[in-house]
Amino acid sequence: MSVDQHTGTPSSNGVPEEPFDVEPPYLPDHEAIAAVEKYDDRFLDREISWLRFNQRVLELAEDESLPLLERTRFLAIFTSNLDEFFMVRVAGLKRRIAAGVAVRAASGMMPGEVLEEILRTTRELSERHARVFRDTITPALHEQGIELLRWEQLTPDEQKACKKLFKERVFPVLTPLAVDPAHPFPYISGLSLNLAVLIRDPKTDKQHFARVKVPPNFTRFMPLGNHRFVPLEDVIRERLRKLFPGMEVLEVHAFRVTRNEDLEVEEDDAENLLAALEKELLRRRFGPPVRLEVEESMTDDVLDLLISELGVSRQEVFRLPGPLDLRALHGIADLNLEKLKFPAFVPTTHPRLAEVESAAPVDVFKAARRHDVLLHHPYDSFATSVQRFIEQAAADPHVLAIKQTLYRTSGDSPIIDALIDAAEAGKQVLVLVEIKARFDEQANIRWARKLEQAGCHVVYGLVGLKTHCKLALVVRDEGEHHGIRRYTHIGTGNYNSKTARLYEDIGLITTNEAIGEDVAHLFNNLSGWSRAAEYEQLLVAPDGVRTGLVEQIHREIDHHLKGRPARIRLKANSVVDEAVIDALYLASQAGVPVQLLVRGICALRPGVPGLSETIEVRSILGRFLEHSRLFWFENAGDPVVWLGSADMMHRNLDRRVEVLVRLPQQEEIRAVGDLLDLAFEPETDSWVLGPDGSWARNRGSQHLQELLIERQRHRRQALLQKAQQASANRG
Repeated sequence: MSVDQHTGTPSSNGVPEEPFDVEPPYLPDHEAIAAVEKYDDRFLDREISWLRFNQRVLELAEDESLPLLERTRFLAIFTSNLDEFFMVRVAGLKRRIAAGVAVRAASGMMPGEVLEEILRTTRELSERHARVFRDTITPALHEQGIELLRWEQLTPDEQKACKKLFKERVFPVLTPLAVDPAHPFPYISGLSLNLAVLIRDPKTDKQHFARVKVPPNFTRFMPLGNHRFVPLEDVIRERLRKLFPGMEVLEVHAFRVTRNEDLEVEEDDAENLLAALEKELLRRRFGPPVRLEVEESMTDDVLDLLISELGVSRQEVFRLPGPLDLRALHGIADLNLEKLKFPAFVPTTHPRLAEVESAAPVDVFKAARRHDVLLHHPYDSFATSVQRFIEQAAADPHVLAIKQTLYRTSGDSPIIDALIDAAEAGKQVLVLVEIKARFDEQANIRWARKLEQAGCHVVYGLVGLKTHCKLALVVRDEGEHHGIRRYTHIGTGNYNSKTARLYEDIGLITTNEAIGEDVAHLFNNLSGWSRAAEYEQLLVAPDGVRTGLVEQIHREIDHHLKGRPARIRLKANSVVDEAVIDALYLASQAGVPVQLLVRGICALRPGVPGLSETIEVRSILGRFLEHSRLFWFENAGDPVVWLGSADMMHRNLDRRVEVLVRLPQQEEIRAVGDLLDLAFEPETDSWVLGPDGSWARNRGSQHLQELLIERQRHRRQALLQKAQQASANRG
């Protein structure tokens, strides 16, 4: 265990101070454990909880107080979220059912029951999503001069222009695939949009089926000028006679298949993980189907053919109004109409990383030596903090080594470029690339090879585990007076300059010696054969995060029972792990106040009499993706805060390398406390979880993200005023 066994109280230098007493840590007795375990239904189902999360995303699209194009984007996000849910979670559930693994979930539901509930709930949400687009968003866009039209709504001139475009650009790309004894039913790739075409030969009166794939390399909503758009499939549908000359087109219906796209790589049997993963990626597009979406106009005969050929059940068929696949609404949401979007927001440089005299970015190393820097993205600029930290390390002749983990990064990553520059400059560069990061595997393989070619030491972590932690370590020679100093960044988000502008994350840049030494040991564990059993300032999964957090929760129970201040506040993407949830139930039964801020899945039931009466669960969604993970404990009036990459899920705690770091300085601890205070104020707009698993909107008058944006603006103005005053004084 990496925290003090009695209090975990950090001093100003990050080393635990003397404990309150020498009593052993609190451990619940059998009676206390039984008082929790007697509630057989104490866990909500994780899959249904995720669907409720996506429902909250849909409610943002329905929220008339939000800018129209942002509501449009939330419709697109709902679609892509649901696609991934089916590709991974539903596919995994079907695989377990097919294998006969009929194990009850923690919620008490059998896999078949879960699947049945998923399909029922998803059908309701999908139909609601289609209605919101058709009945609410499309008319609202029309009122603002943005028209999403169908073919019959186009003017004659527009139809003429579309026909010309079809002839010159679209027609050469299309490939009609017939189905008959000589032509087997074609393979339908996952998430592709297709047209099911029924044609008739006028000479023989015989009917034939054909499939036409809507080419993905064209803009889905074709621009007609003056913010008028038509779906590409409508244009193709209208001109199908050109694809089937001499034939009569009887029916045309759009459809879309979702397939199992989760990867399975047996690492223990793979001599070369990179090659094994590349091979598995080729198989991904041939995964079995898990959902079939069709236009509601599709006739039963055509649908029966698709069901038979694709091998889906009728329960997996979703009849929806067209157009299908509303991911394309991202393109509409990107229109340059600022009045229909959130007000422009530009991240600001953290005050500790900006010169007062000029408000320009400063030497990150110099700033970190003076004081730890707690970053809150996207409010604090990623470019002038984390990115600058790595770029400066690459260019600094005093830097000897850079070690970094990469889970997901952007396509034109300045972080990658800086690491390559560092290696080419002769520095020791170790990069741990997680090539199994879901749906980013291909990109990460590409980066791994590019880094290797530049001379970086590239490793892929530990067999059987994904390396999800966000760590960067810079080793710098600072002369005979100061010697070798380690600069460490530990964060909750990926080293991705693009998502850092959209995701809410927190990170720490520090020169704390204990943290630096712990991180150095961890990198040695990941790249070599050593294995440190304990860390002073870190909790590391899969060995220590769950046990460490449960011990912290038990400690809060002990404080409360002895009359000391006690409170628990957690912020995460998901709270699913049964051991952690049961520990929180124990705390609630003892009377400890517990507040959870959960963006996505929550399997804990709050507000159950006798079990969780002191637990409050909130969810906040908005323009930024709430992504940080924070763990705050009152600790008898001397709060302890951990931050890091781990969610409270089995995969994070058992099958990933995750890291939580304890904040060593009181100023940063107070900043996290202030953030959580804001999130749980009664007037903060949020969703509140009920004991039955339903979420109710708490329409408060203040929005957390907007409050933080406003705070950043004030901070930036104050910094500029100081710079102006300093300039005036010099004058």
